[in-house]
Amino acid sequence: MRPNPEPPFSHGTLSKTGVVLVNLGTPDEPTTPAVRRYLKQFLSDPRMVEIPRAVWWLILNGVILPFRSSKSAAKYASIWTQEGSPLMVHTKKQAALLRGYLGERGHDVQVAYAMRYGSPSLPETVDKLKADGCERILILPAYPQYSATTTASIFDAVFSHYAKVRNVPELRFVKHYHDNEGYIDALKKSVLAHWEVHGRPDKLVMSFHGVPKRTLLLGDPYHCECHKTARLLAAALRLTPEQYIVTFQSRFGKAEWLQPYTAPTVQKMGKEGVRRIDVLCPGFTSDCLETLEEIAMEVKQDFLTSGGKEFHYIPCLNEDPTWIVALAEIAEQHMAGWPTMLTPQMREDARKEAEVARQKAMQMGAKK
Repeated sequence: MRPNPEPPFSHGTLSKTGVVLVNLGTPDEPTTPAVRRYLKQFLSDPRMVEIPRAVWWLILNGVILPFRSSKSAAKYASIWTQEGSPLMVHTKKQAALLRGYLGERGHDVQVAYAMRYGSPSLPETVDKLKADGCERILILPAYPQYSATTTASIFDAVFSHYAKVRNVPELRFVKHYHDNEGYIDALKKSVLAHWEVHGRPDKLVMSFHGVPKRTLLLGDPYHCECHKTARLLAAALRLTPEQYIVTFQSRFGKAEWLQPYTAPTVQKMGKEGVRRIDVLCPGFTSDCLETLEEIAMEVKQDFLTSGGKEFHYIPCLNEDPTWIVALAEIAEQHMAGWPTMLTPQMREDARKEAEVARQKAMQMGAKK
């Protein structure tokens, strides 16, 4: 194997530090061809689907892509914004705010965002940081709970890319932050802010993305980390076990996935006379198809048509200031020991940059 060409190098150039906020990904546009390209990359990842490659290739290309792409495109179209895909928009804003907050805390770092599937791709993003002089790179997944299907897939992509690179930068990875105090506090404040305006529900549903049950049996800690997040959040909100429930959404195929499933659970609640539920998705840090369409539209309809009277979806953390501060603290902890501190003038420039980013985020939010 011949390594990829190295970017130009100039002696005497100060080395820099980069942080990459990595999210799952999104189609470039809500059309069938774009969604098909995205799904093919996403579902071709062996981390995502653990069945024999030859069998899965036939299912994916013969059944799923031809029939699911158009249906998924319609769903994406229902939540698409003028700025583009919600997941892309929020991740981009989070990266800008993260850089500003890190600057305010005294760190001279470059912050970029990347997608595991789709664009901007992880390889092109880390290559750009390296070309800009970053010799130290922190990979920060947007997934609070670790799973081999998500977090480990990001690690795979990084390792695979650098297997073809001659001069590999120093790398660090954030595995998880499901029990991070700042993350839990941001979730708590988000829920309490919603309840202050709308009152409290009969039950709070914490819906996490589902994975096949066999991953738990094979040693994946995702299920346990989801439940720990839920326990910590419930304790912070002072909820009794009867006042909340943990469920899992977004399953497909015939195999058993982590239970209880979100949709059947809320349907059962509606039939049993539960009048109001609030649904929160703590495993997603940015609103996306799975929260805005699956939960806020489909699951809402499931609950109301089953007898429920009132349904509230509590948005993801997105650009919430408490969350961005927590994200900055997580990044700061994992950069410990790296030479990242700013000079006084650079720190003032970073403060101004952070304020501009905050104002832009507020303006974008006011337009919606």
